[in-house]
Amino acid sequence: MLTLFVLSALVGLIAFTRVPLGLAMMFVGTAGIATIHPRGFGAALAISEQQVMKLALNYQFSVLPLFILMGVFIVKAGLADEMFEAARRWLGRFRGGLGMATIVACGGFSAMCASSSASTATMAKISLPELEKAGYDKGFAAGSIAAGGTMGVLIPPSGALIIYALLTQQSVSALFVAGILPGLVQVLIYIGVMMAIAALKPDWVPVGTRYGRAERWSALGKIWGLLVLFALIMGGLTRGWFTATEAGGIGAGGAFLFLILRRKLTWKVFVDSIVEAAKISTMIFIVAAGALVLNQFINLSGISGNTIRFIQSLDLSPMMIVICFVVFYVVLGCLMDGFAMIFLTVPIIAPIIQGLGFDLVWWGIVTVLVVEISLITPPVGLNVFILKAMLPSLPVQQIFKGIAPYVAADVLRLALLLGFPALALWLPSMM
Repeated sequence: MLTLFVLSALVGLIAFTRVPLGLAMMFVGTAGIATIHPRGFGAALAISEQQVMKLALNYQFSVLPLFILMGVFIVKAGLADEMFEAARRWLGRFRGGLGMATIVACGGFSAMCASSSASTATMAKISLPELEKAGYDKGFAAGSIAAGGTMGVLIPPSGALIIYALLTQQSVSALFVAGILPGLVQVLIYIGVMMAIAALKPDWVPVGTRYGRAERWSALGKIWGLLVLFALIMGGLTRGWFTATEAGGIGAGGAFLFLILRRKLTWKVFVDSIVEAAKISTMIFIVAAGALVLNQFINLSGISGNTIRFIQSLDLSPMMIVICFVVFYVVLGCLMDGFAMIFLTVPIIAPIIQGLGFDLVWWGIVTVLVVEISLITPPVGLNVFILKAMLPSLPVQQIFKGIAPYVAADVLRLALLLGFPALALWLPSMM
């Protein structure tokens, strides 16, 4: 009863006050520990301090600011524009080719910047004017960018997977490698959606411009360094040549080299990049620290063990329980931001999943996939409102209509991942 009261206080604090999520979790977690620990607030403060210091000294956490810095450097170098241009020249000759190029560019840029919102906002600035000029349906064009932007949550390096690894004590490298195949499947399924819409609604997606061989290879030549950098990072992680943190250092160093070679590096650009990466990393650190303090309260309260015993008493198969959790996540995602879902639910649900005998690396990919879906489902679809802010005259309902085919594709991908766990676990098993 006390645990439910404390968790209700957390929900109320987040919903009805302007207290940041990380501070709210830290405050509620500390207060909860104080109420159940024999030594009261003294012990609670000591435990909270220990969790914050543990995170600050965690070698795995350093991978996050490194990959964030890599994404910032890539944006400053102007490589996002050229990534889209290369994809357009290779795919533009097909009906819906410009839309396919947008999806491929979203996937490529997401893999570099590790942020869904940044990917959505950046690709909207680059590709949306081109899609509108080509005569694409505005709602479907905006929906394609919003859906494409979600790939930043799963395709490694992923900030969501790093946070999941910290909360569950799993390997960041294993989670990154596990996200590769599901991420590629997402790109292919989204291209399939574009092809299907082109066949069913040809007025929504016109035929694109055909480019010659020399123009295609010329565009590809401008981003070859980026392709090599991504292949090096993913190949090195898969083969075990270096850890995720070392991969982050290589990525940030490589992106910094792009700035120099493309003559985009100035003192102002360098300082702005460092400050932007530091702000994002600090925000995530505070939320992660709060989640770890709350996790300690949950462990001490015994809520995970009690929940496992209650679920076992329902006499449901383990897969049915997993499906119930997935449905819960989908519903929760309609009402809550994706990262908040991870911080608030993973400390409770992950031990239950592990107790049922499932692999936590696989469950991490499932969790992040559902978080992706939450970014484009009403009423709290973050990516949708990023597009709405950039297109004030376009009704939100029209954007959600354009997103609907992609949501259906995501449900199919989720079913594949639940039915075939090897989709996520095969590559990590090769490490």
